[in-house]
Amino acid sequence: MRVLGIVPARGGSRRMPGKNLAEVGGRTLVRRALDAAVASGRLDPVVLSSDDPAILAEATGVSAVRALPRPAELATDTALAIDVVRHALAELEAEGDRFGAVAIVQPTSPLTAPEDIAAAVDLLERTGAESAATVVRLDHAVHPLKLKRLEGDRLVPFLEDDAMRPEHQLPALWVRNGAVYVTRRDVVERGLLITSDCRAHVMPRERSVDVNEAIDLAFAEFLEQRAAATLNRLL
Repeated sequence: MRVLGIVPARGGSRRMPGKNLAEVGGRTLVRRALDAAVASGRLDPVVLSSDDPAILAEATGVSAVRALPRPAELATDTALAIDVVRHALAELEAEGDRFGAVAIVQPTSPLTAPEDIAAAVDLLERTGAESAATVVRLDHAVHPLKLKRLEGDRLVPFLEDDAMRPEHQLPALWVRNGAVYVTRRDVVERGLLITSDCRAHVMPRERSVDVNEAIDLAFAEFLEQRAAATLNRLL
């Protein structure tokens, strides 16, 4: 199955201006996503979709990556991911290319490993599912059974009382971590990226950082440095 890889990276960001060109481990978030997408060995080709020339320049010198300018109307904070995917598919398929699926690799998840991308694609192919996504186990502190609301100053359960159960007694839950989404071509034609027939590749928490604010970026840098230090000790 031939899979088109898309790294979507618009120039604007309200909460963190210039976010996609911020660096972790000496590489921009965009470059890290491109490198991981190419290294996965499952995406052919990989396109960088952006409205920003500085971001598009990140594709320079990266083999198997094509810079794809994105129309301004697809670069607003209200633009839909499905429309960005449709634009990329239309541009490449107009040149005669054909794809069985599309994989979105988000630059805002800078610690995604090539094997995470490959595993998500393999999962889609192996199971015959319509879509696949990367997930991380939900932290017990935000488990739905621990959520409360206030009635005046009275603390009451949002759903049901957890009865102070310890973490190991709570049912395990997972949440999409936003790193990788893989969708079959015919599902995109239906206007969807994720369907009810979605399979999950579980990523560890240390690779599931989602950069939305400066503190997320700092945490990703810390984890990157820690991983590098651990590798150096092993060597």
